[in-house]
Amino acid sequence: MQIYQFENILKPVLWGGSKLTAFKQLPASDEPIGESWEISAVPGRESIVASGEDKGLTLTQLVQRYGASLVGEDVYRRYGDQFPLLVKFIDAKRDLSIQVHPNDEQAQQRHGCAGKTEMWYIIQADDDALIRTGFNQVITPEEYERRVENNTILDVIHATPSSAGKTFFIPAGQIHAIGAGNLLAEIQQSSDITYRVYDYDRRDANGNPRELHTRQAREVLNYDVIDSVVHYEPLPSPAVTPLVHCPKFNVDRVDFEDGYSWVMQQPHSFVVMMCLMGETVVTADGMEPVHVHAGQTVLVPAVVNRIELAGKAQLLTAMVPEI
Repeated sequence: MQIYQFENILKPVLWGGSKLTAFKQLPASDEPIGESWEISAVPGRESIVASGEDKGLTLTQLVQRYGASLVGEDVYRRYGDQFPLLVKFIDAKRDLSIQVHPNDEQAQQRHGCAGKTEMWYIIQADDDALIRTGFNQVITPEEYERRVENNTILDVIHATPSSAGKTFFIPAGQIHAIGAGNLLAEIQQSSDITYRVYDYDRRDANGNPRELHTRQAREVLNYDVIDSVVHYEPLPSPAVTPLVHCPKFNVDRVDFEDGYSWVMQQPHSFVVMMCLMGETVVTADGMEPVHVHAGQTVLVPAVVNRIELAGKAQLLTAMVPEI
């Protein structure tokens, strides 16, 4: 095994922009790029190993080949060959639709797949950028439907000014949307199930209104008032700052100015590393070192006991907690 990097999966969308290609140090695109799927096992959009002896394998094939050695004993026991996380960078030049995702039980019953709990870490934000998450008052399902119908649903959704370093946790069932002007990292369950609640009356490429899922969303929404902003105290570098720890994933921020040595505390899980700023060389248990700069992501196998990080960088790390 090795420290894995994957081929780029860039997704053109009507609300995307040009920040992602610049952030990832890739050639500019003629199309608006909204998402970079960094690590994905979603059917039809699977990550492919970019180099090394496993070059060309999909992420699922990688899990099938190495099993618990790659993902961890506990993760493999719970998820088998299904890699449990989907990791992205997102550039919202325009507002994304207002949406919600079902939980595991609901998604399994309706779609035969996992639900979607997610978190966002803001990398860059325009001065007027917003994040919309959760209702700002308790409403009923009947009021929800009326407000979707009369275009006032935004009036009851909490809007938070966005800025670099802010973190948001969005459990399944919570209404939310990424506002225009945000470049962020997203870590979520491996699911692509989305119910679109409201879309500003926008049209698709063929001039048709985009489909809404009003009834499906009504049945999975959490109508309570919930604070989605993650409150934490940034620690001096070098440091590991806990951001979101939940049953689906643990996400921390790692800051260092002159390298960092990390002894794995959770050998039951793989580690995803997303570089947000700077650059580093990742070395682990005699594996071939991998150079990573801002906008790149690596997957470190669960069998690794110690990770050495050289240089100066800021990373997000994600793993699956032991249950």
